[in-house]
Amino acid sequence: MADPRLPGSKQPYHEAEGLEMAEARRLLKRHADRAEALAYEALQEAIGDLKARGHTARATVILQSSGRQGLALESILASHALIHTADGDHFREALAAASSRLGLEATRVRERELMALAAKALRTTPEKLRESVLLLGKPLGPPWTADQKSATLAAWLALAEGARSR
Repeated sequence: MADPRLPGSKQPYHEAEGLEMAEARRLLKRHADRAEALAYEALQEAIGDLKARGHTARATVILQSSGRQGLALESILASHALIHTADGDHFREALAAASSRLGLEATRVRERELMALAAKALRTTPEKLRESVLLLGKPLGPPWTADQKSATLAAWLALAEGARSR
């Protein structure tokens, strides 16, 4: 969701640091609009791929950071730690907005709560679920990183909740 043609798009809040507030807001809006457009295009393509295989996309799961949410821009830009959190949240918001535009339910889950929620939804223990995720990754080979494991858990959670709601 970072546009390589748009300088600073990988870390927009870092780029906004030190700017006048009006200029920072304009810059962040430009990055947000572009990130949402790229997220929309990517989701649209993924939905098309799923449809071609006979599946229907219904939801996205967005892993939320553990950082503080809803702070004023002035507070964010005054703290380097908050800037890092805001950079990540920038992309989460773009994904949520694109999901909404495409009619997908966007479920937000705090990353630190994911294992417990998925274990409960799948009616198993976190230990057994962790083992299942590890085993799933073995035939795929490396890298089977924390990101892939979290994405797997998030997908299982969405599938379990979707099955329950139908």
